Amino acid sequence: MPDVLTQTEIDDLLKALSTGELNVKEVVQDTSERKVRLYDFKRPNKFAKDQLRTLEMIHENYARLVSTFLAGYLRSFVTVELVTVEQLTYYEFTNSLSNPTILALCDANPLSGSIILEISPSLTYTIIDRVLGGYGKGDMKLRNFTEIEESIMRSLMDKMVGLLVEPWRNVIEISPRVAKLETNSQFIQIMSPNEIIALITMRVKIGEAEGMINLAIPHLSVEPIVNKISTRFWFTSSGNNRGKGDAALLEKRIENASVLLKVVLGECTITVEEFCNLQPGDVLRLSRACEGPLDMYVDNKLVFGAKPGLRKNKVAVKIVDIVRKGDEEYE
Repeated sequence: MPDVLTQTEIDDLLKALSTGELNVKEVVQDTSERKVRLYDFKRPNKFAKDQLRTLEMIHENYARLVSTFLAGYLRSFVTVELVTVEQLTYYEFTNSLSNPTILALCDANPLSGSIILEISPSLTYTIIDRVLGGYGKGDMKLRNFTEIEESIMRSLMDKMVGLLVEPWRNVIEISPRVAKLETNSQFIQIMSPNEIIALITMRVKIGEAEGMINLAIPHLSVEPIVNKISTRFWFTSSGNNRGKGDAALLEKRIENASVLLKVVLGECTITVEEFCNLQPGDVLRLSRACEGPLDMYVDNKLVFGAKPGLRKNKVAVKIVDIVRKGDEEYE
């Protein structure tokens, strides 16, 4: 079993790197040896690389939605970026969590099983402080959460879980909701320790505070739709939808769009003095003969040739020539 750092150890390591106490060059050692990746045949990889890439695309969109939501909810500058999408065992995930932490067990009908949303303590303290009117420094010591704090976080996570609907829409329509909130990872033994999960990790920065949000999706939950979690299906289904429903909707909206039609009888140039002295009955000689077709402009672009006339006692024009077709590019 590979060594897994706890969330507290990860936070301490990031803090040491940011303050300069730990030099990256001392940690990273260049080696010319051939890298060997261990593979455990007793625990085969259940998520293909293509499927992990699709999950990455889905949750990059989710990270943007969470960033926009938290910025408005907390009235603060918030950035959320997707860090990694990897597969590991459920034991490795729970063993890496600090205690206490905020864990939301979520139902995502029609998917079976539970999706776990976890927010690191450093980020949780920042959010609670901000919601309760503080500056959101998030420098509280590790401690148990009160009932009020748990209620605040449940309300927040309800909204965050609801944001999963839009990114997953191209794959499946889900109705996610928070079913239970826990603060101890040892109390959420919802699957076998060796069960494979897809862990989506996002780095969140609220003001000067920084922490992680983890989303754990069991393979058992997405197994019925695993063939849809691929980039090929993603782009194929998106293209089919655009070719049928979206194209018809776009065509209908374009047909209802308003355009400006303008017919120019002719042009002439006069001085400002002549313009100021114009009187009723004066005649201006135009540059165009009355027998020739008039220029009809569509959105200030010459498209048709037309002849003037009357229709039902109203001034009208009759299109007699097409100067430029609609599919031609305008210079």
